[in-house]
Amino acid sequence: MTALENLIQTLSRLPGIGPKSASRLAYHLIKTDPFYNRTLAESIATIQEKIFPCSVCGSFTETDPCPICSDAGRDRTQLCVVEQPQDVVTLQSSGAYNGLYHVLGGAISPLDGIGPEHLSFSALLKRIETGAFQELIIATNPTEEGDTTALYIRHILKDWSELSITRLASGLPIGGDLEYADRITLARSLRQRVRF
Repeated sequence: MTALENLIQTLSRLPGIGPKSASRLAYHLIKTDPFYNRTLAESIATIQEKIFPCSVCGSFTETDPCPICSDAGRDRTQLCVVEQPQDVVTLQSSGAYNGLYHVLGGAISPLDGIGPEHLSFSALLKRIETGAFQELIIATNPTEEGDTTALYIRHILKDWSELSITRLASGLPIGGDLEYADRITLARSLRQRVRF
């Protein structure tokens, strides 16, 4: 195998990158500045040494605890539960939430061999027991796995009557047309409609 073929094969293992995209990237890297390639290689080689899960929330960070967990100005009565660390970044970019986060590390998916024991539910329960949370916001994805995970969270917290458990609304995107929405999204939108 040539160096180019090896690079294309390696790049095609990245999520969302097929053989054609990997080939375009490889040819771009051949033509680009060698300093850029060295910088890119160094960034990739050291990323797991520099970035790791926060010991409190599980989000990726370079300091422990992460900047969100150590920010005294955040609302410590709200805890938002997400599936993956990148979900924290997405929610933070909205600017609409100022509470704390808990990253599960995935969603319950029996078909993929992922059960509750593979996710950070025990750490979630410990945080709720020791914290002063008034609201738990479930921000799992609107998929079968995300719904299953949300139902499991509600089940394990059924005895916490003082804790308000909410779920992110789901439905039609802003600026979207009804004719392009799928049936499941339309059904959710109708079921979860709000007073206007």
